[in-house]
Parts: sequence; C-alpha cells; structure tokens
Amino acid sequence: MLVDFYQLSSDPVDVTVVKLARKVMQAGERLVVVAADEGLREHLSEALWQHGNGSFLANGPADGPHAARQPILISADCAAPNEARMAILADGQWRDEATRFDRAMLLFDADATEAARGLWRELAARDDIENRIFKQTPEGGWREGR
Repeated sequence: MLVDFYQLSSDPVDVTVVKLARKVMQAGERLVVVAADEGLREHLSEALWQHGNGSFLANGPADGPHAARQPILISADCAAPNEARMAILADGQWRDEATRFDRAMLLFDADATEAARGLWRELAARDDIENRIFKQTPEGGWREGR
C-alpha cells in the first residue's frame, strides 16, 4: 500500500484535487475523494465538474444513485462503491480505512505539518505501507521530496 503525502503550498485544496484526479483518470483508475465537511465535499465536486482542464471530471456522491458507475466519488468516509483503488483524503485527516486502497493521497497544509510528520513516522514503522512526500514546485507541479 502506498501513502502519498501532498504538502499544499501555492495551490488550494480544490485545485490540487482537480490536478490529482485528472492524473488518476488518465491512468484509467477510479477514485474516491474523502472530506468530512459537507461544504468542502460540495465545493470539490463543483471544482471537478468545472475545472477539468477543458473537460469536466465526472463525479457524484458515494451515497448517491448510480455511485457504482461514477469514475470519481465524493465521500465523507472511505466507502468505495465504485471499486476505486485510489483515494484522496482532501481534508487532511488520516483514516485507517484508507489502507484498504492501493494508494491513498493525504493533502495537508502548513497548519497540519506536525500532524503529518507524526503520521509519517507511524506509517513508516509498518511493513505493509510505503510513504512518499510530494512538494509543490514554483511552476505548480509536484516533485517527490524528503
């Protein structure tokens, strides 16, 4: 299982979710975007529909009709009725259920840096998890870092 830590710096969470979701879709995978706050979930859904770089990124709520057919689900938890193997934890909150995915991407801002470091150490001690950290470049891309 792979856990990618994305330290948000210049782009806000919605822009980062759109960028990552686009990459997941290009790889032919399905995705679950997780956020506890309903307002954030609605905002992320709207961002995916509107800012898919020239084409929308279709999505729907995990508890909505036809959830199993949606390429991207927006959820309050790690439920994946669309059989996604990747999850974005958009609210910066780790959930142990995320270990059910092949890859989980934890987005966190400067205020959550210490918590992310603690989680990194906790997950690094596990043999079944590989951690990676990504930092944003000045150009808006991401590079793997330390």
